[in-house]
Parts: sequence; C-alpha cells; structure tokens
Amino acid sequence: MAEAQGANHRRGLVMVNTGRGKGKTTAALGLALRGVGHGLRTLIIQFIKSGQGYGEMEAVRLLPGVEMRATGLGLIAEHNDLEPHRQAARRGWEMAQREVLGGGWDLVVLDEINNAMQRGFISPAEVAELIKAKPPALHLLLTGRACPPEIQDLADMVTVMEPKRHHAQAGVPAQPGIEY
Repeated sequence: MAEAQGANHRRGLVMVNTGRGKGKTTAALGLALRGVGHGLRTLIIQFIKSGQGYGEMEAVRLLPGVEMRATGLGLIAEHNDLEPHRQAARRGWEMAQREVLGGGWDLVVLDEINNAMQRGFISPAEVAELIKAKPPALHLLLTGRACPPEIQDLADMVTVMEPKRHHAQAGVPAQPGIEY
C-alpha cells in the first residue's frame, strides 16, 4: 500500500457518487488526482463507457500510479440489444473482483457500476459481497445513477448529485472537456 501519511492506520472507505446530476465521474477523477498527490495507486474500471473519445482516458495516462480500464461498449441507447452490454459488464465485474481482492491498489473506482446494477447486469447482492470482502485499507468508490439503497447503506459516504440547471436544456450540445 501507499506510503502516504497515516497509511499504516488507514481505514479504507466505501464511497458512492450517485444521482441524476452531472459530476459523478468527474468527482471520482478528482479523487484519483488527489490520491496521486499522496502516492495512492488507483485503478478506475469503467463499466459502461468504451474508452473511445473520452478526455479522461488521455488525461489518466499522464498520471503516475493511476490506471483506467474501459470495459463497456459505450452508452446504451433505447433500441440497443442489451446482451452484448451485459456480457461486457460481466467481464468488467470479473476484473473488478480480481483487482479489489488482489490487494494491488489503494483506491479502486468502479465507474458507472450503479448503472450496471440498475440494468440488471450485476446484482446488488454481488456488489455488497465484494464491499464486505474488500481489504480493510482499500478505498472503494462506486459511481453512477440510481445506486441501490442496500449499497448506499454499506457506504461510509454517499454523495447525491442532483441537477438544478444544465446547458443541454437550453439546446447547447455536449462540450468536449466538459461532458466527455
């Protein structure tokens, strides 16, 4: 584990960023950036995003001790066949289990895992078991909309992002570096 101040006495936290508002992944990336400053080895596993066209993929390559793995197939449209997305999420889940339990990281971010649970790709019971089995010093952050209440109950910290206003409501398209 990292040689950060107090690392020998660190209690790994379970954190959740959820809600309908923008900023869940952005806040997770900010946490990873802060962790770099303390020497934390960080893994970010993205469950829905494909890794194509997202600025954070390029930025993370510049951060020492941070690795990002996109395991998804991209945003899921209403007409999409869900089975390929389910299979991708299951592969991401198998990776997450290995990495969380493997002890090689100080912070693991399961980005958009809440969305994967909401879609039924991964069960809340499976996620709860992983939370309970994680190494004691590992920080674990789960992001995505609609985090199940039973997962929130296991968390040390839950942040709910709620929208008040978004430029898309005024017809302004998604902006590079802001939304992706």
